[in-house]
Amino acid sequence: MNRMKAISSSLRFLNSSLATRVIATRNQVTHFSSPSISLPFFNRSHDSSPSHNTHQKLYFSSKPNSILELVFSNDWSEEVEKELENRRQSLTHETVVYVLKRLDRNPIKVFSFFNWVTEREWFMSSSSLYSLVLRVLARNKKMKEFWITLRTMKEKGFYLDEETYVTISTGFKKEKLNSDVSALTHFYNGMIHQNAMQSVVKKVVGIILGSDWNDDGDDGGDKVENELAKVKIQLSDNFVIRVFKEVRSSPLKAYKFFHWVGKQSGYQQNTVTYNAVARVLARMESIEEFWSVLEEMKSVGHELDLDTYIKISRQLQKNRMMEDAVKLYEHMMDSSYKPSVSDCVILLKSISGSDKPDLDLVFRVAKKFESGGYTLSKAVYDSIHRSLTSAGRFDEAEKIVETMKNAGYEPDNITYSQIIFGLCKMRRFEEAHKVIEEMQACDCRPDIKTWTILIQGYCDAGELDNALLTLYKMMEQNGDVDADLLEVLVDGFLTQKRIDGAYKLLLEITGRCSVCPWQATFKKLIQSLLGVRMFEEALVLLRLMKAKNYPPYHEPFVSHISKFGTLEDAAEFLKVLSIKSYPSHNVYLQIFESLFQEGRHSEAKDLLYKSPHHIRKHSKICELFGSSESQTSKSQTAETQIASN
Repeated sequence: MNRMKAISSSLRFLNSSLATRVIATRNQVTHFSSPSISLPFFNRSHDSSPSHNTHQKLYFSSKPNSILELVFSNDWSEEVEKELENRRQSLTHETVVYVLKRLDRNPIKVFSFFNWVTEREWFMSSSSLYSLVLRVLARNKKMKEFWITLRTMKEKGFYLDEETYVTISTGFKKEKLNSDVSALTHFYNGMIHQNAMQSVVKKVVGIILGSDWNDDGDDGGDKVENELAKVKIQLSDNFVIRVFKEVRSSPLKAYKFFHWVGKQSGYQQNTVTYNAVARVLARMESIEEFWSVLEEMKSVGHELDLDTYIKISRQLQKNRMMEDAVKLYEHMMDSSYKPSVSDCVILLKSISGSDKPDLDLVFRVAKKFESGGYTLSKAVYDSIHRSLTSAGRFDEAEKIVETMKNAGYEPDNITYSQIIFGLCKMRRFEEAHKVIEEMQACDCRPDIKTWTILIQGYCDAGELDNALLTLYKMMEQNGDVDADLLEVLVDGFLTQKRIDGAYKLLLEITGRCSVCPWQATFKKLIQSLLGVRMFEEALVLLRLMKAKNYPPYHEPFVSHISKFGTLEDAAEFLKVLSIKSYPSHNVYLQIFESLFQEGRHSEAKDLLYKSPHHIRKHSKICELFGSSESQTSKSQTAETQIASN
């Protein structure tokens, strides 16, 4: 009872101390699971200052970086063009991809460099290069350059693939570039319709997908190859890439096609097709073939380009194929096109993101990163530290912090938050609170994300009372509640089936803390309330959603009213939806249809009579009630006939 009184007082504290406070936006702290390892190579001191990057010493020793530096550091001019011409032997397809990827925040230089290199007779361009440049220009809203590049792409016979089209179109929609969305869609559809190659691609894809070509049997392979030989194919990189994209859901068949193409007279695989097939093969069922292709590439002098690496690495991480993602990182760090610091950090975060991160993989990535000439940055230290704390290896995590401090990086909210996350994961809450005290003693004020990690730890452990007491302690120290923390608390209550408590907490905090809950928080709580038939409470949240300018969430109300509600419930629900704007006829239509499905025809008619004139006269609603009356009449006639017999 004493504890519940304390909790009640913590909520009352919201009333008095936080009524007029405006929520401040805070820096976000990520909290991934973190493994631990012994890292002997971290024990040596780093001579360079934190701001110094060792790889800069090597900047001109590598051909790709030398060309990147030339383009990046100079305004475009005849002198730059002459120097690039002198280095033409180094301007391979992979090098051009590397330069374009590294310049992706400087779209005008991307445009200038790409235009120059693709106009050289000695350079072989590709659809993948054009797609890369189009993505850069679209992302940076360089629309004039975007449309020039797209037209040039078409004139030179290259193909805008579906993935690139969807990515760019989605970006345009988010930016509300409606005319560009329409023009791009028109261009893409017209390109497909006009492209003479499309019919041949479809025929080849049909033969491949309709076969058992991925089987080991020779008969199936011979049959497919005989069928392909009958098709008049003009083999080109563009054609091969398009087939790969169409059969990507069957990677082993793509692999067979890749080798069949390589045996055809007059055609030779190159870096473009090798990179294209590598993208298709980087999945669980064809990972052996993927590594086989990489070995084959190396033997013939080709390399995985940086754009391909990034896409494949993300795919492997998404599919939790972390061993292969690390192996691929090591492979690229040994190549001419080393991944960036951010690529390393993303990979380390992915490894630490699992419940039981593989510490050996963390060790391998960090060691390869440093051996590649990079000085460990704060972000890399954080990623390693995250892994150690998540795995409960706090002694080693402390050593990493000391090494990080010796390198010039002081512990901050991220550092302490990761320790708190690891301790909460192991249910060592008293120690987690001591970390908060340590932070305060070091003049490192815990921010909202640090408190959220601790409160979420209690919620995950089912200790809601302690979660609320920690919330109270946070507010005593002038901490602000935000939408993330509110969602954590609501989720904690809902997990414990304390739906009424979640509802009261949300109202209390939103009413007194000037916090606007996430739309998802409203939705899940409304669904939970209606699930236990707390209709009035759900309506209160719907009113609050409307007041916060969220789209009305009417779907679960429709189902609830049709099964359990009264005519008054329906009227009240529609009245709430009428705040600021009238509900659309579709909402009325859904309610009427749902009532009919539940066999409540009379209630539907009563509601119709009370509806606005424009709803009663709407064509779809008139049609619905007309067909309903017809069905009712037929049913009554049938019942009469049965009774008379």
